[in-house]
Amino acid sequence: MSTSREGDRDRDEEGRARNARPRDGLGRPLPHGAAGVDRQPEGVVRTAAQSVAEAQALLDSGRPFHAHEVFEDAWKSGPESERGLWRALAQTAVGLTHAARGNATGGARLLRRGADGLVEWQGAGQGDAPAGLDTAGLVRWAQELAGEVERSAEAVDAAAVTPRLT
Repeated sequence: MSTSREGDRDRDEEGRARNARPRDGLGRPLPHGAAGVDRQPEGVVRTAAQSVAEAQALLDSGRPFHAHEVFEDAWKSGPESERGLWRALAQTAVGLTHAARGNATGGARLLRRGADGLVEWQGAGQGDAPAGLDTAGLVRWAQELAGEVERSAEAVDAAAVTPRLT
């Protein structure tokens, strides 16, 4: 993506707003010219197994914001019948991002929203989740972490509390 600066906004070739600032491991923008972590490319079409493997590697390395981007790609490019699943996974990753940034309220809220979206994938009507996802375990993890985040109100170490997706 090539960007140009128009006033204070980064824009792509079509004029759409794009934030070209580097980001840290939790997705927070850094000043222009600062060393950041590599961003996830947008719009990548992956198989369910590829999405899960890539997101797990990002979660394990303490980069839940970047994992959310992988889940978002799956949500937007996957089968309509799976979009709620990928959206819920993206919400849990964003919840973990907020919790790691020290935003207990937003973190807990998004973790619970993601857990609620995953409940329907615990076998009720939808069958097994793709790529061996452990939706029941992810629901438990998100609900428990939401409670811990609210009780402590302190930032969590994203890599230390990351879930096992399968």
